[in-house]
Amino acid sequence: MQRRQRGLNVGLLLLLSQIFHVGINNIPPVTLVTLAVNIWFFLSPLKPLYSSCLSVEKCYQEKDWQRLLLSPFHHADDWHLYFNMVSMLWKGIHLERRLGSRWFACVITTFSVLTGLVYLLLEFALAECMGEPGYKRSCAVGFSGVLFALKVLNNHYHPGGFINVLGFSVPNKFACWAELVAIYFLCPGTSFAGHLAGILVGLLYTHGPLKKVMETCAGIFSSNHGYPRQQYYFNNSGYTGFQDYYPQGRPGFQEDVPRNYDAYTAGLSEEEQLERALRASLQDRGNSRNSPPSYGFRLSPEEMRRTRLHRFDRQ
Repeated sequence: MQRRQRGLNVGLLLLLSQIFHVGINNIPPVTLVTLAVNIWFFLSPLKPLYSSCLSVEKCYQEKDWQRLLLSPFHHADDWHLYFNMVSMLWKGIHLERRLGSRWFACVITTFSVLTGLVYLLLEFALAECMGEPGYKRSCAVGFSGVLFALKVLNNHYHPGGFINVLGFSVPNKFACWAELVAIYFLCPGTSFAGHLAGILVGLLYTHGPLKKVMETCAGIFSSNHGYPRQQYYFNNSGYTGFQDYYPQGRPGFQEDVPRNYDAYTAGLSEEEQLERALRASLQDRGNSRNSPPSYGFRLSPEEMRRTRLHRFDRQ
């Protein structure tokens, strides 16, 4: 398999034009790095396409497993690169802002490897079931499988709406399957198994165990990555907590995060707080008659209640 030469690389120029039109500052970091890596490998490939494409024969039989890492980031020509990276640009902007850059980086890395593994399993199964060894020699290259997996994620987070596929209005949740069939018939040279592998990986994440496995392996991520990342803040009472942090502004969907006052109340009811405060006040007076009472214990119970509610209302 040799890279098809187009001379001027018009597809690459159009891709660069599209990136600058969106604005580099408007592209999240992981998405931008992914675009840059794909463009770099297109201009300076680590290996020829025939030595970087993915097949059962080369990976499994000849133990050339480095192809799992090389194949997603190499493209057959400039137009192959253009269409894949324009799709990556749109999906990356939406998904990275929702998932956060660190988790999105984990998603891209995992999908890049896992899509290749599922592709190998599909080709191996086809070769064995149909008795056709040619499937084991079928070699695929490109980022399309990962993009199909990302499309499943995007449609999962935005289930409503429709998309036009060959003049037919298709619900978003079925768009991946419609595009899989449409691309197969319109572009016979594309890898049907590679695209199908991407869809299956995406479904493993949204409806299967993949997300939980990734969370367990990552360790440093909480169980709700689907929301914007959080950062520490300090309030004027000296307690630490969390607040939502949106690097690109608040997302389109509105989700009111309930405030958590446990930092102030230690999980106690108002009556329990009042009882504990009065007990502490009496103890302080008994232990140190000459020392000034603790702050706030000079107030009556009703005044304490009004003060506490007033402080909560200011948060």
